[in-house]
Amino acid sequence: MLSHPSSKYQPFPLITLPNRQWPTRHLASAPIWCSVDLRDGNQALAVPMNVSQKLEMFDALVKCGFKEIEVGFPSASNTEFSFNRRLIEENRIPDDVTIQCLVQAREDLIEKTVESLIGAKKVVIHMYNSTSPAQRKYVFGKSKEEIIAVAVNGAQLIKDRLHRLTSGGTRVTLQYSPESFSATEVEFAKEISEAVMEVWEPTPEHKMILNLPDTVEVAMPNVYADQIEWICTNIKKRNSLIISLHTHNDRGTGTAATELGLLAGADRVEGTLFGNGERTGNLDIVQVAMNLYMHGISPGLDFSDMNGLIRMYERTTGMTVAPRHPYSGELVFTAFSGSHQDAIKKGLAGYEQHQTAWDVPYLTIDPNDIGREYREVIRVNSQSGKGGVAYLLESEFGIELPKDMQREFGPLANEIVDTLGREVTATELKEMFWNEYIERDSPYALHHFHADGVDGVFTCRSSLVIHGKERGVVGKGNGPIAAFANALIEDAGAPSFEVTTYREQSLSSGTEASALAFIQIRVNEGKTVWGAGVDTNIELASIKALLSAVNRVI
Repeated sequence: MLSHPSSKYQPFPLITLPNRQWPTRHLASAPIWCSVDLRDGNQALAVPMNVSQKLEMFDALVKCGFKEIEVGFPSASNTEFSFNRRLIEENRIPDDVTIQCLVQAREDLIEKTVESLIGAKKVVIHMYNSTSPAQRKYVFGKSKEEIIAVAVNGAQLIKDRLHRLTSGGTRVTLQYSPESFSATEVEFAKEISEAVMEVWEPTPEHKMILNLPDTVEVAMPNVYADQIEWICTNIKKRNSLIISLHTHNDRGTGTAATELGLLAGADRVEGTLFGNGERTGNLDIVQVAMNLYMHGISPGLDFSDMNGLIRMYERTTGMTVAPRHPYSGELVFTAFSGSHQDAIKKGLAGYEQHQTAWDVPYLTIDPNDIGREYREVIRVNSQSGKGGVAYLLESEFGIELPKDMQREFGPLANEIVDTLGREVTATELKEMFWNEYIERDSPYALHHFHADGVDGVFTCRSSLVIHGKERGVVGKGNGPIAAFANALIEDAGAPSFEVTTYREQSLSSGTEASALAFIQIRVNEGKTVWGAGVDTNIELASIKALLSAVNRVI
């Protein structure tokens, strides 16, 4: 890299817009959405989609609720042309869906594009030509006047052929893009757009789409917003236009540019699923839609089955969705940090209890809204804390650890996970808990237990297996647990202790329900230790829990 990059690279000039309004506006409704997956997305693939893959994606886009879908560049290849014809001739396009086709301002390409659309119900013909200084100078070698002439000629060629579509009942909307708009002088973008408008003659009743692409991000997103507001403020017949955005992600700010562009007055957004597109990709339309959703604005698109949409996308495009991709990535609803896990656990519990506005820490939306499950929210590795461990045991198996027991078991589990050096599953975590507490049967294992009480005094008569040998023990107390505790201390040689906490819960329902008991004891030096026991009989579960704690002390 250069020590002084200013010798090679220059900042993009700011737009003169002293009275800009977009910074104080807020979004209250969704824009018109147009998917360009089948064109911009497809042209960026190493192996473009075949017709069957394009049909699968088209159906998925319709299912999501897209009402405008750019289906291709029918003059570019036979595959693109055949796809259009198949959509139309097989009546695959719902009545409320408009298909859009891209075409350059060239007569032969326009001719074939119109031919590909005959018989369709609703179409957008999207004409473009490049307008930036670099394109004018290096690519075309044309002056501004010559570039305008290209656009005007193309607009007239399209207009002259519209009767072929409208005579058959096709409803046509015309769209013009000054390609590389974001790198074009706004005054020239306005001039060439108005020249096209003079040919197409849009009205408030029959608007044309003026698409203003951020073809290559050359400035911060606030500059793009200024460009959009400048056009919206200065262009003639604004009420006869649908201002459309088409952003890319070269600077990593495609989403920001789109959202600020909407604040600046745009009506429509073009983008792709998960941001597929050339270089760093097109705008991720899912991301912008979900950003609206998390603010309580209905996006008009349905991503309830996000997992299914991802599978379709990866199957048809050969691309993958990154694990950290906003909203759609595998790990976006996953917390590894212990403090995050604890906050999520408490937030989810609070939401379940009160059902107020969603405000769960670290989760911008409810994963369930897009087909995810709460069990995917928290996973455990060596960086996890007690909150994550407790959440998985509770959400997967219904094991509700007492708070103090979480503090004891959490570090024990993390030590094992750290040794493994990987993430562990909920099942593995349960096995750790079982090994540490439930299956602690040495040196004392219960063989038989019986207790009865008279006048509030209980007598316990039990048999234990101690170091492999069976032995009977007897003890008295004010309850079965107290009687068994005294039998352990006075008759079985266990160290002195007192029971400080007792909790119980049901693990399942029905006649074969298991009871899970938790007992905390304090030994002479003040140390506290937990034990746990499981049995269909709650009394036996508590006795096993007491033995578990004593065995863990020893």
